[in-house]
Amino acid sequence: MQQIIETGLKSTEQSEVAKMARVKKKERQQLLVEKVKEKPFLTDEELAKALGVSVQTIRLDRLELGIPELRGRIRKMAETAQNKVKSIQSGEVVGELIDLELGHSGISLLRVTEDMVFAKTQIAKGHYMFSQANSLALAIIDAPMAVTGVANVKYKVPVHVGEKLIAKAEIVRVRGNKYFVWVKTRNDTQEVFRAKFIMVSWGEEKKGARA
Repeated sequence: MQQIIETGLKSTEQSEVAKMARVKKKERQQLLVEKVKEKPFLTDEELAKALGVSVQTIRLDRLELGIPELRGRIRKMAETAQNKVKSIQSGEVVGELIDLELGHSGISLLRVTEDMVFAKTQIAKGHYMFSQANSLALAIIDAPMAVTGVANVKYKVPVHVGEKLIAKAEIVRVRGNKYFVWVKTRNDTQEVFRAKFIMVSWGEEKKGARA
């Protein structure tokens, strides 16, 4: 009788452990979905570190939830965004155009590689960050053609090989055919660059321009 009771208790404990494991998995996967939605450019390694689990666990969770790997997520977002560009060719955007709300805002991703840094200091050459920001500012203009009228830039911290730069551009004001655009660029931890542009458009004027 005692053995039957012990067996029953053991079975109950195992059931409770399994239930807790299922709850933990569900909560982890919910956090994973939220993380990817908040920061879609995180690698499996970065997601694993953020959630305190192994990379293999992240990959299994992604497969179960139908979440593509980083490259797949970027490719899907880029295909949608690139089809919207009007003022320049989509391939002329420096970095990968990830998101675009024409006439309002956009996001691009630039990975810093060996050929983009100074040999002596291993610090990224500034014109790459400027080009990323400037081409993104052009891409969000809802007009057949646009050029840069004024640029005011600030390099905040050095950038090195391997860093991922996320640039976010937003049109903050429109006056006639002049678009005032702010661009802020971040790495994984902080803002590294910012710019204020006045872009001038030609062709059809944007409907519903904000004064």
